[in-house]
Amino acid sequence: MRLTLQETTDPRVYDDAVRCLPITSALQGWGYGEARRALGQTPVRYLITRDGHTVGALQLIRKRLVPGFSTLYAPRGPALESLDLLPGVANAVKKIARPTDALLKIEPPVPLPANEDSRAIPESYGPFQRASTEQPEHTIVADLRQNEEELFAGLHSMARRNVRTAQKLGVVAGRDDDFEAFWEIFTATNERAKLGAFPRKYYETMLREGNAHGGEAYLVLARSQGKALAGGFFLAMGKGTYYLFGGSVRDDRVDEAGQPFKDAKAPDAFYWNAMLDAKRQGYELFDFWGIPRELDESKHSFGVFKMKLKFSEQRAWYPAYDLNLNPAAPMIVKALRWRKTLNNLRKRGSADDVL
Repeated sequence: MRLTLQETTDPRVYDDAVRCLPITSALQGWGYGEARRALGQTPVRYLITRDGHTVGALQLIRKRLVPGFSTLYAPRGPALESLDLLPGVANAVKKIARPTDALLKIEPPVPLPANEDSRAIPESYGPFQRASTEQPEHTIVADLRQNEEELFAGLHSMARRNVRTAQKLGVVAGRDDDFEAFWEIFTATNERAKLGAFPRKYYETMLREGNAHGGEAYLVLARSQGKALAGGFFLAMGKGTYYLFGGSVRDDRVDEAGQPFKDAKAPDAFYWNAMLDAKRQGYELFDFWGIPRELDESKHSFGVFKMKLKFSEQRAWYPAYDLNLNPAAPMIVKALRWRKTLNNLRKRGSADDVL
């Protein structure tokens, strides 16, 4: 199978291809690449063609490691007509890779149902070999093709109760353009959970560029008496929307008598209304974005997992695969793992990954 990579600098043409392919992800969209550029990384976009017809799209992020070496990364990509094309993609990338490109990492955007038999996950696609992911490998997804009554009935009973409580207490949740409110929630959550974050420019760039060429980037906030208490950042493309960043803050306000307000269940209102909004916008896949590989009740990630599980029990895997482009690739993989461990220790006091 002979495939050709044709570089494109036209964001409309590129995003049109990404949006229309059956196997796709918003992280292959032009806007996500521009956010990566804000981190000093270089996005390059290609249309994948066969016999003159477009059969895929590939956004590669080139990340410089040390002088003389870089890696190529396709975040939740490539976008394709079929996974059968992956061996041909490997051969095509080898032809356009630079001598300094040591490794290519891909994350085919097909959620595989999680079960006890990990053998259900392919160990390879041609020369691509199973490897660690950069994006969360384990996630929860929801099928939004059900009607609203069916979606609500499928929630955990506690989620249904909390959503009703939020409604009675006047919580309002939906799309919101208040980036400052989102940023306050996001940074407070990261500090509380000892999580890392990129500079603010990264998120602002993604919000702006994610809307510019055919995809969507948007915020959903849940407010109680005007105060934003929970919210998240979504990136969408094609039939899917992805909850990438967010969190919640404690409501420390008091009423006129000096008594704390009742718990408004804002996080539950946020999740439910984000799902409703996505459904009304025509999206079919809602990706809750990341749950722990190993469950540990003592960690912040376990609470996040339990919250997401209340809104869908469809657990899924997004495995990654590596293609060595240089004999130094195995050494570089070890060095990257070592660097990640050091970053975890410095930021969170633990060598374990967040998810």
